[in-house]
Amino acid sequence: MSSRADAWIMANAENFLPEHFPAVKEKVNSMNDERIDALAGVKLQDPKMMLIIAIVVGEFGVDRFMLGQTGLGVVKLLTLGACGVWWIIDIFSAQKRAKERNYELFMQVAR
Repeated sequence: MSSRADAWIMANAENFLPEHFPAVKEKVNSMNDERIDALAGVKLQDPKMMLIIAIVVGEFGVDRFMLGQTGLGVVKLLTLGACGVWWIIDIFSAQKRAKERNYELFMQVAR
């Protein structure tokens, strides 16, 4: 394994769920240095920041828009987070949704 692979894995480990990490590690370890450098262009969402966004402006669907879920973002905006219920649920799931989105983006790029 190259030092670039090690560095990328260490820098991004917190952006994935534990069950996704073995697949991510395997993909990165099989990449050459040029492909690892290309991963730097992938904009992964920071799960901690997504939690803050869900708390502060999640009632307006901003967290859903940031994760590329435009339709759900519009519905959440129009219903004000389904009168607050959906907003509260999303606060508890914001980090997991960000990590799942990061895994999807990574797998698209790592093909």
